[in-house]
Amino acid sequence: MYFKALILRFYHLQSERVETYQLFEEGHEAYLRTGPHYDFDHYRQLVHEITQAFCGMSTEMLEIKGKLHHDFDRPALSEHIDKLQSKEKQKLELTAELQLARQRAQDHPEDEGCQEQIQEIKQEIIRNKEALSEIMQDFKYDSEEFD
Repeated sequence: MYFKALILRFYHLQSERVETYQLFEEGHEAYLRTGPHYDFDHYRQLVHEITQAFCGMSTEMLEIKGKLHHDFDRPALSEHIDKLQSKEKQKLELTAELQLARQRAQDHPEDEGCQEQIQEIKQEIIRNKEALSEIMQDFKYDSEEFD
C-alpha cells in the first residue's frame, strides 16, 4: 500500500470510530428508554457488535502503524497512532462509565451524586476528545511534512 493510501485509510478508520460512537450512544439512549424493565439482551448484542467493530478498527490501526514505521520509516507517525490508540481505549472506557452512570441516575433520581458523577465523566470525555484532537493535528502535520 502506498503512503498516501495508508494515510487516507487511517483517516477513514478514525471517521468510522466517530460513527461507531454515535451508534453506541443512540443504542444506549434506546436502551434507557426501555427502563425500568430494561431490554438488556438487545443492549448486550449492541455492545458485542460495537466491541467487535472497535477491535477490527484497532487491529487495522496497528497494521497501519507497523507499515508506517517499518515500510515508510516514519516512527513519529507510528508514535501518534500509539498515543491515539491509548486515548481511544480511554474514551471507550469513559463512555461505558458514562452509560452506567446515566442508568444509575435514571434508576435513582433522588441520588444527586449520580448527576455529579455524570458531569465529572463528561468533563473527562471533553479532555479526552481535546487530547485526541491534538494527536490528530500532530499526525496531520507530520504526515504532510514530506508531501
